[in-house]
Amino acid sequence: MIRIFKHYIPKSILYLAAIECIMLYLVIWLALAIRFDQIGDPVPGFNDYTAEKIFYVVIVYLVLLATGLYRLETCRDIRISVVRLSVSMILSFFAISIALYMFPNIDIWRSVSVYAIILTYLMLISVRFFFLHFVDHESIETRVIVLGAGKRAKRVLESDDKSTSNVKFIAFLRMGENENEIEGAIDYKDIESLEGLVEKRACQEIVVAIEERRGTLPVSDLLACKINGTYISEAASFIERQVGALNLAMFNPSWMIFSDGFDNTKKRDLFVKRLFDVLASATLLIVSMPLLLITAIAVKLSSKGPVFYRQERTGLMGKKFDVLKFRSMTQNAEADGVPQWAQKNDARVTLVGKFIRKTRIDEIPQIFNVLRGDMSFVGPRPERPYFVEQLTQKIPMFDKRHTVKPGITGWAQLNYPYGASEEDSRRKLEYDLYYIKNYSIFLDLLILVQTIRVVLWPDGVR
Repeated sequence: MIRIFKHYIPKSILYLAAIECIMLYLVIWLALAIRFDQIGDPVPGFNDYTAEKIFYVVIVYLVLLATGLYRLETCRDIRISVVRLSVSMILSFFAISIALYMFPNIDIWRSVSVYAIILTYLMLISVRFFFLHFVDHESIETRVIVLGAGKRAKRVLESDDKSTSNVKFIAFLRMGENENEIEGAIDYKDIESLEGLVEKRACQEIVVAIEERRGTLPVSDLLACKINGTYISEAASFIERQVGALNLAMFNPSWMIFSDGFDNTKKRDLFVKRLFDVLASATLLIVSMPLLLITAIAVKLSSKGPVFYRQERTGLMGKKFDVLKFRSMTQNAEADGVPQWAQKNDARVTLVGKFIRKTRIDEIPQIFNVLRGDMSFVGPRPERPYFVEQLTQKIPMFDKRHTVKPGITGWAQLNYPYGASEEDSRRKLEYDLYYIKNYSIFLDLLILVQTIRVVLWPDGVR
């Protein structure tokens, strides 16, 4: 994993992105050469039309990112990759056409765009087929030895199922008699030396996942490995890096205090975030006005009741505010006055409501909340005060999600489907805490771009 602006990205994905950026540049040059040759003009040199080539690469790359084609699980499934590549090429063509209309000084002919898209599609499929065999190659995997064989070590092992990078666990070392959660674990006293095992197994990292460190932590052995270049990490930090979430079951206040992050209150970052929210929300309100009008008419015709639905939510520092959404349920959906989570195939949802929920159109009016300053585009989803009060008592650290403004979209929404239980709220909180801890403008932009994937391929919308 490589850390960029406090966010962890798998090495294999960075390699893929770099290769495809170079290939995209070559493809647009080839498309220009083909078209110029067809009309009998001199073929442009490799360094000609540089601005146009960069323009093409940036747009296509952003579409690939937005459609989830740089997620490791997508790269490992060629069928999903081909489907999403097909969609991304269609979106790329429309995006380029719109951009050329908005920026007429960009000198790319429509025919060149068509050639480039076809060549790009063929190139990307070829690269993805090659990458499928390369992604799990031992040359890019991280070989890990885990100190511990108890519950903490088991959580480290389980994190591999949700991991976004290539990890191979070489050995689990039992440090105490009570550590019996890992089958096949080796007793630490049975190895000649930790340093020798690391060298013999070509290990790059040691994860410390000991249940009780006092009297069992092999400090001198770890120090020797550290000096020899082996990376040493703590179990909670390892899981954070691999999964993109903070594991609440392993949460330790001292780890939180001494770890980096949680510096999202910098005035410069807050100013940039607010400036972006205001400019983007004002622009989106203008652009989405036709969609707002069509949706409002559809909601009004679908069932009795108002077009918009106001609901009290908890925001920054516990402040209450009314969130605005298109009404997607029948009127008086909570006639008994008791707040309810939406359930799968909820009978209260109207026909139009199902569609606008699935496509997230019901969320568009929240742009007004962003403009007012109650919300941001990116942040933890705001919960109702009734649920906040309950979950704060049951889930540790739940109130910490209110240290930032709630958002229309967020890291939890990208990584976890809709949930309607205490366990779901706990899991989503783990992603929210990761976002708060590792906040950066880069992460915000990454979330915004990848939200398109959630809209195109909804997972668990209710």
